[in-house]
Amino acid sequence: MKNIGKIDKIIRIALGVILLSLIFLLEGNLRFLGLLGFIPIITALINFCPLY
Repeated sequence: MKNIGKIDKIIRIALGVILLSLIFLLEGNLRFLGLLGFIPIITALINFCPLY
């Protein structure tokens, strides 16, 4: 079942890439917050968000 539209998918991928870039921009333990970028990318690729 799909519950993510085209615009939502584009926004999720862009947000995921921005979050993943934090791995290279931040130092220390804060850089691991960038790993949260995988969540919006995965939900965009499978076209399903369990929070919706």
